[in-house]
Amino acid sequence: MYPKGKICSLGLWDESVPDIRFDKDGVSNYAQIQKILMEKYPRGEKGLQDWNGIVDRVKKVGKSKRYDCVIGVSGGVDSSYLLHLLKKKYNLNPLAVTVDNGWSSDIAVKNIKKMTDALDIDLETYVIDYEEIKDLFRSYMFASLPWIDMPTDMAIKAMMYTIALKENIKYVFRGNDFRTEGKQPREWTYGDNKMLKHVHKRFGRIKKLKTYPYLPFSKIIYAGFVRKIKDIRPFYYLDYSKKMAKEFLIKEYDWQDYGGHHHENLFTKYSMSCWLPDKFDIDKRIINLSAQVMSGFLSRKDAIVEINESPIAEKEKSSLMVYIKKKLDISDDEYKKIIELENKSYKNYPNNENIIKFLLENFSFFIKLVYKQKPMTFIEMEVNK
Repeated sequence: MYPKGKICSLGLWDESVPDIRFDKDGVSNYAQIQKILMEKYPRGEKGLQDWNGIVDRVKKVGKSKRYDCVIGVSGGVDSSYLLHLLKKKYNLNPLAVTVDNGWSSDIAVKNIKKMTDALDIDLETYVIDYEEIKDLFRSYMFASLPWIDMPTDMAIKAMMYTIALKENIKYVFRGNDFRTEGKQPREWTYGDNKMLKHVHKRFGRIKKLKTYPYLPFSKIIYAGFVRKIKDIRPFYYLDYSKKMAKEFLIKEYDWQDYGGHHHENLFTKYSMSCWLPDKFDIDKRIINLSAQVMSGFLSRKDAIVEINESPIAEKEKSSLMVYIKKKLDISDDEYKKIIELENKSYKNYPNNENIIKFLLENFSFFIKLVYKQKPMTFIEMEVNK
């Protein structure tokens, strides 16, 4: 039940959030991260000016090419509306990319088709062999890690970079927006290629993953530094409202709502609404709602009311749990044992965090060459050091 201990004076961040600190005014270090991002990426006239500059460069670099940018799509509000903006408002020629991990809701699949068909945008769908993704999800669960949907996040990023490299496209766009999503703590969501390989080798049943798209850190460096590929979130700059975007999509494209945040994918829905709260007592909505309060989308009072409501109705949770266990080939007894395993974090497994810290401390100039927008993890490390 919210809150757990002291609460940030500017949001909902409480003492359930790892490594949280408060200054003399009760402002948390996570609110400081949000402030830094808002100052670094202002909206309004300055944000639009910065974004128009990016659009001009995208058009110039991609002038003689079939596609001038890659966009990852999920059937959700953010990526669907971004498709509309890129094609209709800014006259870009995006190549849409989606990863089929066998868990997308029917609504999400239909939304992707509606949007790409209506906008005449080519769609490239990469299908991961289901037995492989099932084995990865099971491995993360047996590893007793918080963010068990990390294999999906990494696969999507891997395919966007892979296709950008293959098609010689210099810009990758994503629909993320820190003003509505915030920065999740590393303790809850960190993952990388090194860690994924170790977790699968230790807990998996399949010896070799043949279709899962790996994205080694060296490939990100190569793509950004050598091939000059820029990974950009347009909503950092634009006056974007998820509520307005949803209403527009429903009216103009017959787009369908799928429910809660990231519920377009059923495994993501389970991870956020069941796994994290039940096993780790983690509610990621604290981060999302705090960001929305600081951004002025939601009052603090309304956010507190929302956080005290269950993330999922009991009847819906019950049917989702039955579906999850069956699809992952996990019995009731086996699931009970998994839930009772000692909780772990990314720190319990080999990972690349030390490499990232080393680059951040010694080669910050190099990071600027690789990334157009500094990753939020880097900003978190700087604030929390």
